[in-house]
Amino acid sequence: STSPDGVTRDFFSISYARGDSLFVPIEQIDRIEKYIGAKAAPPKIYPLHSARWGTVKQKVRKKIEDMASTLYALYSEREQMKGYAFSEDNLFMQELEESFPFEETEDQLNAIETVKERMQQPRPMDHLVYGDVGYGKTEVAVRAAFKAALDRKQVALLAPTTILSQQHGRTFRERLARFPVTVEVLNRFRTAREKKDIIKRLASGEIDIVIGTHALLADGVRFKDLGLLIVDEEQRFGVKHKERLKMMKMAVDVLTLTATPIPRTLHMSLIGLRDVSLIETPPEDRKAVKTFVEEWNPNMLLSGIERELARGGQVFFVHNNIDSIPEVHAFLSSAFPDARIAVIHGRMPANHIELTMDAFMQGLHDILLSTTIIENGLDIPNVNTLIVNGAENFGLGQMYQLRGRVGRSFRQSYAYFFYSPYKELNENARKRLQALRDFADLGSGYRLAMKDLEIRGAGNLLGGEQHGFITEIGFNLYCKMLAESVDKVRGTVVPARPPAEVDLCVSAFIPDDFIEDTAARTDFYKRLVSAPDTRALDRIAGDIKDRFGPPPRPLRHFILQIRIKLLAERCNAATVKTHPHSQFTDMTFHGPDALVAMRTVSWPADFHCELVYLPDRLRFMHEGKQPGQTLVSIHGFLQNAVQELFDKQNTL
Repeated sequence: STSPDGVTRDFFSISYARGDSLFVPIEQIDRIEKYIGAKAAPPKIYPLHSARWGTVKQKVRKKIEDMASTLYALYSEREQMKGYAFSEDNLFMQELEESFPFEETEDQLNAIETVKERMQQPRPMDHLVYGDVGYGKTEVAVRAAFKAALDRKQVALLAPTTILSQQHGRTFRERLARFPVTVEVLNRFRTAREKKDIIKRLASGEIDIVIGTHALLADGVRFKDLGLLIVDEEQRFGVKHKERLKMMKMAVDVLTLTATPIPRTLHMSLIGLRDVSLIETPPEDRKAVKTFVEEWNPNMLLSGIERELARGGQVFFVHNNIDSIPEVHAFLSSAFPDARIAVIHGRMPANHIELTMDAFMQGLHDILLSTTIIENGLDIPNVNTLIVNGAENFGLGQMYQLRGRVGRSFRQSYAYFFYSPYKELNENARKRLQALRDFADLGSGYRLAMKDLEIRGAGNLLGGEQHGFITEIGFNLYCKMLAESVDKVRGTVVPARPPAEVDLCVSAFIPDDFIEDTAARTDFYKRLVSAPDTRALDRIAGDIKDRFGPPPRPLRHFILQIRIKLLAERCNAATVKTHPHSQFTDMTFHGPDALVAMRTVSWPADFHCELVYLPDRLRFMHEGKQPGQTLVSIHGFLQNAVQELFDKQNTL
């Protein structure tokens, strides 16, 4: 939209019932949320001037406040429970930490220290560690488990798949080999006799750490003195298993690991009903997996495998149809007659799967052709090419986990997701594949989880009543109301200060011919407007430049306008308003103290500007009528003001 003054801006047009419309300036995109319901169905639409939407929100808010009181009572009850206070670290822990073959990231160290501190407190721990695939969550679990074992407490680690439990068993044994700690694995790879022996030794206390699948939740499994329960990807377990988990969690410390959290689970952590550590920093030298989502293309597939084998690497080939795996095996054998190709799937004997996986991990096979049996947790640094056939049949979370099987070393890794050319993709399949393309950068797990929720709907996340809340008001508004209600129950409500309003009478937008895709343009608008600080804003601007080239003037103006807004808020400014066809800008402030503080700013002599202090605002006179010059002048003033105020606070 272009105003009579020649200023061009972008707006969202929102349609309501009875033909009502509302235009929202693009810089207020953070006030708009996409509706995510209990089912992926259109929400109920109300007229813009009707009171019915307000009535619905009020009714739901009352119910959520009642639920928040119950949730907080349960949380408080757990906080009051008497738990076991683990001992502080000793020389054995120091020796284990020094033996870690990698350099811990800062986030990883923070997570480790937080978990250990919580374990040392006399109340039961319930801690969530969220980190992208390959970001070092397992090492957090290893150190927590060792801490428990040092106090002669037993540890149970629950994994969603047999192969992941095998991987964890191997990792724990390698890391704890030099210490007198007994580690066992209980899954379907064990014989009946071995299972019976492990269960017996668990009950007698001979086993310190047991790692397994849902077999650990069977009625016959008893612990002599369980002190720590570690759950990997809890959302992968069924309702029956979760009920058993709740019973196990009652009086022991609990550590949950996840790479693709149900957003509600993470949200409950962030609003204070559960402790959380975020591992957002990728390991040193980690590169994002180059992701290709294409219609079936034999030439691309073969060249990808050939490149990997030529550099001495290994390949995962996922084909999730057991009946047609022999055909794929014949195709690969014909194309690569010298390659060592192994096959595993769920119908094979357990000992065959285990022996094949061990051989592959030792480098005795070049290509592993499998079903999704390899989906979770496998960590083989020499495998850096993934082929997924029939990608349209996979869930977004599945594809994300599969992609996480590669890219575990300093080498550039590749993931190819091929979909069938012979059948038309439905809308949800297209959305899933597009999301996989869009979220290919490091640390995109949470954004993918949110996208998956958007595509599939919230589902039965919270039980019947809450399910109804989501249907009526949407998932995002539900979470916001829940957070506000929890704060109210806890007595920690802090009045939110409205964001600074910035109106600089300048054309500021992302041109259609610069970013042609509407969804991508909207995503960057959202990211720019939601940037928490100027450093984050600079990173997003850098992403835009890397993907699309140098930004045109209207986009440069938009980015600078957001920077001014962020700086204005740090100065406690309420509004920054430039008057059309004039050489002055007015700034109003929240309270007189902020205005008094601004008067202490020493103004650089070379800016050719003048400040006028009025009773309720500051008037900023500047030379030059060019919009760009005005923006730069205001930005320079605010940047200087922020530095002065920061220096003054530090001095005080």
